[in-house]
Amino acid sequence: MAECIEFDTERLRLRQWRAADREAFAALNADPRVMRYFPARLSREESDAMAERCAEGIAQWGWGFWAAEERASGALAGFVGLNVPRPDLPFSPCVEIGWRLAHAFWGRGYASEAARAALRVGFERLDLPEIVAFTAVPNLPSEAVMQRLGMRADGVFEHPALPVGHALRPHKLYRLQRAAWLQDLVA
Repeated sequence: MAECIEFDTERLRLRQWRAADREAFAALNADPRVMRYFPARLSREESDAMAERCAEGIAQWGWGFWAAEERASGALAGFVGLNVPRPDLPFSPCVEIGWRLAHAFWGRGYASEAARAALRVGFERLDLPEIVAFTAVPNLPSEAVMQRLGMRADGVFEHPALPVGHALRPHKLYRLQRAAWLQDLVA
């Protein structure tokens, strides 16, 4: 068990998951707007299992996909954080940055705000040499966040979890090296 890293941004708290998060997390995972660029919405059981995997990862490693809580309201906005993705991706092994926010929290800059802080944890506390991000090709809002974070496009790949011919199988890959991130900090 590692020390659990938790931190605040200006408007969010990135923290370990709580049982009380499950209902709000299930609602966002069942929302067709939130899940538009995923193959399917999640059932309550699937959502709870995902929250449990996120919590277990943080307990084991000290970091992961943190619960993102809006500090002003205490409401669960979704998750933002770092993750070791499936090993059959063409660029594995790696650490990815990812986010998923409830629709009510879109358009406020929360994903970018929290992701910048997660990058700082990854590069400064975990000493990662690189962090990647990827999304389905049509997911332009997430791609825009990747660009705002200073990540660089590195082509398109076929996501192995989706069948050949599936509309969401082509994914865009973005990368950010620690050296480039540090350079952007001083620029």
